[in-house]
Amino acid sequence: MTDPLLVLGLALLALVVLARAAQAVGQSVLPVYILFGVLVGPFGFGLGVLTVGVPLPTLLSLPAAVGVVLLLFFVGLELTVTDLLANRWAFARAGTVDVGISLGLGALLGLAAGFSLLETAFLALVVFNSSTAIVARSVLDFGWIGTPEGDAIFGLVVVEDLVTAGLFGVLSAVVGGGSGWSLAAALLAGLSFLVALTAVSLHGSDVVERAFRPLGSELFVLASLGATAVVGGLGVLTRTSEAVAAFLAGSVFRNAGLLPEAERYLAPVRDVFAVAFFVWVGVRTDPGVVGRVGPFIAVASVVTLGGQVVSGYYAGRAFGLDPDGAVRMGTALTPRGEFSLVIAAFLATAGTTPILTEVIPAFTVGYVLVTSVVGSVLVRQADTLAAVRRRVWA
Repeated sequence: MTDPLLVLGLALLALVVLARAAQAVGQSVLPVYILFGVLVGPFGFGLGVLTVGVPLPTLLSLPAAVGVVLLLFFVGLELTVTDLLANRWAFARAGTVDVGISLGLGALLGLAAGFSLLETAFLALVVFNSSTAIVARSVLDFGWIGTPEGDAIFGLVVVEDLVTAGLFGVLSAVVGGGSGWSLAAALLAGLSFLVALTAVSLHGSDVVERAFRPLGSELFVLASLGATAVVGGLGVLTRTSEAVAAFLAGSVFRNAGLLPEAERYLAPVRDVFAVAFFVWVGVRTDPGVVGRVGPFIAVASVVTLGGQVVSGYYAGRAFGLDPDGAVRMGTALTPRGEFSLVIAAFLATAGTTPILTEVIPAFTVGYVLVTSVVGSVLVRQADTLAAVRRRVWA
């Protein structure tokens, strides 16, 4: 059995080299992390068994769970309720267009594939939600921060996250099955938990601030991880899902004025555990299953990427952007990522049909790989596409 510390060090250095190569060609590192997981997992080299005698899916399951709650915690942390309310009608118009087209296309794909209504609903969520991490990086890289299209893109991503979190919370309760009464009880428990978190966010921010602000760096990290893990665990127990609970926990910290401390102390921890999550997704992925749903991935990618450019464009116009800004918005929203993978990870363990436990998770991995790569190319060509639009629609 090879020394585990040596193997870990070599694996981490190899991952850094591959990630830097992706960055050098203007690509997101997310596909690299997933593919690396496939390479070292049980369908590749099986490093976990070779080193410590434990399969990597088992070894990485807890760090991956922490990565999920931290990713969604930071999505909630960036939620600017004041800005949303200040532009509520513009975001309502833009969100209606984006949700109507993008979520609708996902539903049509599921129904065309012969999925049940529940399976179709989960597929629609997977192909609907834009990657917050990749979108944010694109806005930063292209200098759109503080511009009208940058504000509109961030606002619409928040709207997508809110819609996805709400629907995911309901669907995750439905997956539990049971009688009508048990389902109603589960939905009520989940709703009560969400209401309690919302109440803490609106009326308990002073208490949260007094509890966390005096803490030093390591104690702030430990307390934040502990609180977020507890909230995520309660989300699982109430069938709200740890992702939705962590999302709302982030908004509690935001309202408590703890954003600077979280970004200073917790962001590096989030990034490390997020890598563990993406690698874990790859480790759990059977390339053979992904290959079998390859044609469906190809069709869905063409339909939804094109649909997102169109829906993003018209959402931008509904928000009040000029045509060029609306094209940038449409391309920026094309990559899918972390929330889609969170849904897939949930289905792989909690799904009740082969479509939910195998097909949709495998589809999601391939779909995220395709859209993150193609989406990164599209956003780099946004101005070229805007010029084409001017020539065609002038």
